[in-house]
Amino acid sequence: MTKTSTGSGVLERAFAIIGHLSHAQREGARVTQIAKDIGLTQATVHRTLQALIAQNVVEQDERTKHYRLSIEFFALAARAGNPSLLRDLCRPGLLRLSASLGDTMFLLARSGFDAVCIDRSEGPFPIRSFTGDIGGRVALGVGQGSLAILAFLPEAEREEVIRFNVPRVRELGTFDEVYLRTEIDRVRAQGYADKNTGLLEGMAGVAVPICDREGRAVAALSVGTISTRLNEERLPAVVDLLRKEAQRVSPQINPFDPTLRRPLSFLAAWMPNG
Repeated sequence: MTKTSTGSGVLERAFAIIGHLSHAQREGARVTQIAKDIGLTQATVHRTLQALIAQNVVEQDERTKHYRLSIEFFALAARAGNPSLLRDLCRPGLLRLSASLGDTMFLLARSGFDAVCIDRSEGPFPIRSFTGDIGGRVALGVGQGSLAILAFLPEAEREEVIRFNVPRVRELGTFDEVYLRTEIDRVRAQGYADKNTGLLEGMAGVAVPICDREGRAVAALSVGTISTRLNEERLPAVVDLLRKEAQRVSPQINPFDPTLRRPLSFLAAWMPNG
């Protein structure tokens, strides 16, 4: 066997193992299972795994002895696949939506139990919003944008947010747990948030979630406008435009985007006076 073919064989085995681990459960896989599934000897798999560990591609759980892809591998893949930040990805869409709809657009990102406005594109109509300007924040569940994010979180996270935020939103006077859960169910069923709560008199809005590749809501696109401009006849067209922009962005989301982990820190670094 030549050196070239030997090198190709090593790479093929390494990528076969990486591919197998990419489909493994969160706890990873044992050498015996990997060897059985990809048709290699245990000795070959073990030797290749050790080489991948040395390159920080694979890690081994000390307790279970299972192997899994390392966080460094995912970080490398994310940087290579998409170096853009969420705001950069969404900015062209915000401008398109604001121009085509003639209304103010908001981009909200989740920050723990809150949603933070990380970008905004002004329309011609003067409006008020829950988050206000860029950098404003609101409890998840208050306003269409934050409700769209909350509704499409994984169930365990959603329940924890509800438990923590119900006392906070109750202070607004018209919110309670029954109301919030009813709204969440409605948003999940129709795929967008649009109800005018009446908390901002004369204002209305509609929002869709921006989800990552696993279907987890990380942000929302939201329209803020006066109530008369968001009637039943116009609503479907607005929702359709929002959905198209959210779907365009979703596959490009970088799971290691610092905007998604620390939106307020991102804004402080981005804004001129931050």
